[in-house]
Amino acid sequence: MTEKPNSGRGQRELRVRVKTAKGRKLSSTLWLERQLNDPYVIRAKKEGFRGRAAYKILELDDRYGFLKPGARVVDLGCAPGGWCQVAVERVNALGQNPKKPVGTVLGVDLQEVEPISGAEIHQLDFLADDADEKVKRWLGGRADVVMSDMAAAASGHKATDHLRIVALVEAALAFAFDVLDDGGTFVAKVLAGGAENEMQAMLKKNFRKVANVKPPASRADSSEKFVVAQGYRGREIEGGAGLGSDVA
Repeated sequence: MTEKPNSGRGQRELRVRVKTAKGRKLSSTLWLERQLNDPYVIRAKKEGFRGRAAYKILELDDRYGFLKPGARVVDLGCAPGGWCQVAVERVNALGQNPKKPVGTVLGVDLQEVEPISGAEIHQLDFLADDADEKVKRWLGGRADVVMSDMAAAASGHKATDHLRIVALVEAALAFAFDVLDDGGTFVAKVLAGGAENEMQAMLKKNFRKVANVKPPASRADSSEKFVVAQGYRGREIEGGAGLGSDVA
């Protein structure tokens, strides 16, 4: 499932062209054309994933191995559900491999999400005061992985959008501090832009390994990258972990 899309060698590549329709902006036409010709989009449809983003988490897990059988996983902002689909298979949430432990996948989102076999989906604002306690109750304990592919609504202003997504990732990280078990992993999408220094410092303080990576499935013209922080040790630090903490 994790092979790269076919390069098309030895085959005639058929590119779909989209005509500009009345009332549709050129930018929308170009986006639609890119979608229709994107090999990851085509592959996702064939393999039953809910979007091309599924391959980002597949590639990250292939490299860092955090979705282990038996793991308890929380997917923040899980719509449309592609990351949950991958996690269900990787942690053996359906128990399809009887020789391996059965994991748990919990997806939360502000909007209603279509059910996913093997995953428990809740409509929840993870920023709510009691969200962390609800998640731990649903999981039956702390999480081994907290992951997020969330992005703030685009404003069209690059600097503003960068600050918005950094703030969103910082909120997801604060949530992870509350629900992660010792040794846990935090995975989140960020945007390259230089305003995330405080977040990176906090990650390095609270996790044994921190990597910033752009998986192959991430479009080359996108400024997105992903942080993979492994080996949560926040509870080892006197006073606990948290953004804004002055604990060394």
